[in-house]
Amino acid sequence: MVMKDLLFILLLGTLTSYGQKSIKNWPPEIKSDTSYVYKKINDASLNLWVFNPPEHNILDPKPAIIFFFGGGWRNGSPKQFEQHCKYLSARGIVSILADYRVLSRNNTKAISCLKDAKSAIRWIRNNSKELGINQDKIISAGGSAGGHLAAATGTIKSFDEESEDKKISSKPNAMILFNPVVITSSFEKFKLSNKRLEINKERVGVDPSLFSPYNLIDDSTPPTLIFHGDSDKTVDPKSVILFDSKMKKFGNICMLYLYKGKDHAFFNYGRNSNGAFVDIMEKVDNFLVKNGYLKSLPKSFLN
Repeated sequence: MVMKDLLFILLLGTLTSYGQKSIKNWPPEIKSDTSYVYKKINDASLNLWVFNPPEHNILDPKPAIIFFFGGGWRNGSPKQFEQHCKYLSARGIVSILADYRVLSRNNTKAISCLKDAKSAIRWIRNNSKELGINQDKIISAGGSAGGHLAAATGTIKSFDEESEDKKISSKPNAMILFNPVVITSSFEKFKLSNKRLEINKERVGVDPSLFSPYNLIDDSTPPTLIFHGDSDKTVDPKSVILFDSKMKKFGNICMLYLYKGKDHAFFNYGRNSNGAFVDIMEKVDNFLVKNGYLKSLPKSFLN
């Protein structure tokens, strides 16, 4: 049996829609092992849905991964990464879907999305004993705008919620990014039009250069894995190439996979008979093994 067989056995018959639901039907119905409200702010109660490894023992802490959905900081659903969580929890990682405030439901700027993402990681770390999580092995992950949030939690040191305990870190130990937005400002190697810069400033709520993960890479940026389509018309592939190059200049671990002919959101479960999804999850698995988050599958299993 190979990894592909494992994926399809685990996920057989579980294809679900992750499309936008109305505010009246929010939060979405997700069949996880447990769920928690990690933050209440204004009129919003924000949830985490937790998928535990088989026979999870909280006295034997496991790594954790938290997924942030895409949708331009405007909409989207945590269900986008439900199947990713099912696979990774079966492999031995506590896997978590996060809700966060968005424009369509909460009338918020993108800066609030980042504050929520940081709050979610801080909440997980603060409750790691109850969850059976190794607080030194927390991975942030996400796609598109959610990929930006995952990257921003590992690079942007500001914009934590003022009321929270800053002694508890909101920074992940590794990052897995799916066609992420990693540049929101303009510079010599990456020019954005004045119109785009104004749109970014209005949407984000702060100077876009302060919201741009690329700008804030340093030698402490966590190990990172990136997937991107080289035909992405929504997020310029050049942005992740620059991100990868700058990471390596600082001596950081970064692995970038560019998929030929693939456009935005090609990584989602249910696309094109799951070919890209399966290939990506194999590479995610290998990255996590290589960086000490998972044990290798037995050779007898892979043959």
